[in-house]
Amino acid sequence: MTLRSSLLRELVNPNLDVGGRAELCCRLAEEFEDKGEYEEACEILSGLWPRMDQRPSVEHLEPDIAAEVLMRAGVLAGWLGSDQIADAQEQAKNFISESLGIFESRKYKKKIAEAQTELALCYMRTGEYDNASDLLKLALAELTTDCEVKAKAVLRCCIVKRHVSPLNEALVCLTTNAPLFDKINGPLLKGCYHQTLGDVLKDLCESNHLDRAFLEYTAASYHFEQAEHKRYLANVENNLGLLYLKINCFIEAHEHLNRARRILITLNDRITLAQVDETRARVFLKEKRNEEAEKAAWSSVRTLESSDRPSLLAEALKRHGMALARLGHYSAALNSFRRAVDLSHDNFNRAADVALTAFQELGERLAVQETITTAGRPLAEEIFRLEHELIKYALDDAEGRVTFAARTLGMSYQRLTHKLQTKHKDLLSHKKAQKAQAKQ
Repeated sequence: MTLRSSLLRELVNPNLDVGGRAELCCRLAEEFEDKGEYEEACEILSGLWPRMDQRPSVEHLEPDIAAEVLMRAGVLAGWLGSDQIADAQEQAKNFISESLGIFESRKYKKKIAEAQTELALCYMRTGEYDNASDLLKLALAELTTDCEVKAKAVLRCCIVKRHVSPLNEALVCLTTNAPLFDKINGPLLKGCYHQTLGDVLKDLCESNHLDRAFLEYTAASYHFEQAEHKRYLANVENNLGLLYLKINCFIEAHEHLNRARRILITLNDRITLAQVDETRARVFLKEKRNEEAEKAAWSSVRTLESSDRPSLLAEALKRHGMALARLGHYSAALNSFRRAVDLSHDNFNRAADVALTAFQELGERLAVQETITTAGRPLAEEIFRLEHELIKYALDDAEGRVTFAARTLGMSYQRLTHKLQTKHKDLLSHKKAQKAQAKQ
């Protein structure tokens, strides 16, 4: 008999008191979560959480059990997202924060760390990586012995590093902590470890790393099959599509994306389907199938506009802008790039990446496209304003140091210096002011 079957049998025991039933529901809901069956987990909690847009009814429960119910509801709200709950991540943060407060008042270190780790994931989804990193550091400070909660916190630390730090830092974090994941018995966390390691190796783009990434994704798929987690299997298929794209194997990329799509359609997972559409747009762009790329990217944008995942929407808008530019729709392309930059206000590296893409896609066309206007201004002026904003921000962030600003913007020191001396002379004087201020 499986643990789930055993818990379901216990649940119908008429002798269970209210607290015992609530505690059992939380354990069972977590079992469903671990297989990606979030709607079923919500159904288990429906007696305590009848309306997902409202706070669970926990006033009649002991504090420990109330905190557990709030945490499970928060975790599920975060996974379900705005497809089913308005402002899902904010609601998830509120529920988990309330549970964290109760655990802190009871001085339950492991539960404090667990709540902090789950709260960090909500911040990661909304692109607030600094907040996520701070919470994960606090969680790891509470966890002195190896356990699944510690492994989850470490893994999420590595994912944060992948997004905000040099990729080599994320790789070091993952390889250093490999012994911890070797100790873990559960296939779900093992699969997540191998997938994250595969993602970092894929992004590093070196040939020896790409070969190893295939092996890591194979291991991830094996563990996710053992865990019966279909959503995560679909994620691996999507990332394999990206990996085949990097080596220009387009047929294989589409095959893996088709597999991901088939899984996600059966799960009715619109958000992850939108991510697959964005990956498909990347493949079409590399194949120079620009009309198909525009349709795939626009499908992704339409879905993600009603979600609470700004970082995903920014990526979809970036692909849409690229496709529009290559189709000659320059004004619409710039609008997509600008929206992507605006959505990346809390992640300057991503904003700079989008802006650099805009310069690459539109810059060479400006000389012969001076008559195109957007927002009442010539396209060339809009591109100039966007470039000016990003360079100014980069210099501020680098405290006036051109070398560091250039690195952030993804361009050479010489190229940025040339831009400052020719197109953005006011920022050259700003840079000097920054240096003088630093010396004081």
